Amino acid sequence: PARRGGGGGPRRAPPPRGGPPPPAAAARHSAPRRGGGRPRPRSELRNALLRKEIDEDVADAVLQKFVDAGLVDDAEFAEAWVNERQRNQGLGRKALGYELRRKGVEEHLVAEALSAVDPDAEEERARELVRRKLRSARVDDQEKLLRRLVGMLARKGYSEGLAFRVAKDELGRADDPDLS
Repeated sequence: PARRGGGGGPRRAPPPRGGPPPPAAAARHSAPRRGGGRPRPRSELRNALLRKEIDEDVADAVLQKFVDAGLVDDAEFAEAWVNERQRNQGLGRKALGYELRRKGVEEHLVAEALSAVDPDAEEERARELVRRKLRSARVDDQEKLLRRLVGMLARKGYSEGLAFRVAKDELGRADDPDLS
């Protein structure tokens, strides 16, 4: 007699019930779920596994398999991080480098990702930030406003020279109706 429910393939044993899964299986299950669909640095995933009390050797072995399969790529992460944070947060190179280092990305990958930042695009983004700030600025003292603008750009990781030059230029444009 034919069985209902189809499938004449081999029967699989039911998964074992009770008890924790083997450490490697737990690590394999946890690491990609930590990613949430976007690239994550290896060190962040490793720390997450260690917090779940996965043995270091097991965590490192599982992460290496993910690296070999292309599922974890610090260079890809760094590039995506720089693009996203520069575009959405308006961050300059210094701030981007600081964030990547804090996330455990190796220095050569940080340098590589930051080298892809276009200086003209970085300057234009700084100008956009200053223009936006100038629209809502209510300060009559030009020197005070210049310091605030330079400080804002510095906090966002722009170099001192670029921050001062852009703030001074845009402040001059705001004062001269022919340039606006």
